[in-house]
Amino acid sequence: MKPPSSRTAFPHRHWQHDGWLAWLLRPLSALTAWHVTRRRARYQAGRRAVYRAPVPIVVIGNIYVGGTGKTPVVIATVQALRERGWTPGVISRGYGTRVGPQARVGQGELDPCHFGDEPALIARATAAPVAVHPRRALAAQALLRQHPQVNVIVSDDGLQHLALARDVEIVVQDERGIGNGRLLPAGPLREPAARLDTVDAVITNRSNGPPAPAHPDGGPRRADMRLEPGAARHLQSGACRPLADFADRTVFPGVAAAAGIGNPGRYFATLRAAGIRADPCLALPDHYDYRRSPFDAVHADAILITSKDAIKCRGLDDARLWEVPVQARLSDPGLFDWLAARLRRAAAEIAR
Repeated sequence: MKPPSSRTAFPHRHWQHDGWLAWLLRPLSALTAWHVTRRRARYQAGRRAVYRAPVPIVVIGNIYVGGTGKTPVVIATVQALRERGWTPGVISRGYGTRVGPQARVGQGELDPCHFGDEPALIARATAAPVAVHPRRALAAQALLRQHPQVNVIVSDDGLQHLALARDVEIVVQDERGIGNGRLLPAGPLREPAARLDTVDAVITNRSNGPPAPAHPDGGPRRADMRLEPGAARHLQSGACRPLADFADRTVFPGVAAAAGIGNPGRYFATLRAAGIRADPCLALPDHYDYRRSPFDAVHADAILITSKDAIKCRGLDDARLWEVPVQARLSDPGLFDWLAARLRRAAAEIAR
């Protein structure tokens, strides 16, 4: 079975080295660099309006196009801030939805068709109020109107959304790093690699390799992240079973896996590390909408899917679907205490 995401895998393979495709597309990357530099200069010179929220804002984003693991970091950040006495809310673009002129605000179990898959997942996992709109200033304003108790906003993505003032910037990258170091389309970067030197923290989502220093001198705070899978949850019944059951062929003779995320290979590697030999492994396009089931031709007793996919599969009448949730584990135990301290100082500045 040919993966539907194979057309996106082609550029990602080329973006990891400075080969013929990168050289061919260099003139277009020069245009991207010109646009990025010109746009940032306009905001810095005050020629474009910037919204300053009455509460601190943390932006969690990336410069590498596609998925790097931001959503688990957003969830972990919201949970950690609540544990430290904050009342967080979340704003997001609402990718894949037509929001309209007014931002949408919700809490708890949200419809991914109206909010987007990642905001719906964040809302379910954290119980925090969530607002979505492509103009994040409108999302922040709507969030605070409906939930005035919110005293810190976590922005899901939006590192390049310069119309929103922010107090802390956290970049999430993975083992691909900056790829070949070139801007789109010759490389995978939305902004020059030097942008990493200007953010407050860099979290690297990795499964192996040497750990990053927690806080090197003269640069952003750095930490590694590993995504630890939990027990699988049956979509229809809500029953949970340990992952070891899916590695045991006497329990589930045939196990398949599917992932409609930015880097499906990472999810499949997580299952292999748990001893699960899934076949087939169906790599779907990021934000796959599941309006039509991709599982009709899959012969398996169980199909393991990500939490991001599970949010959209609730309407599928398929008893084989099991969600495998993951939790972010960070190498820097002081990261969220550092973040809370930064936010307290920012709140004091805003209150002046």
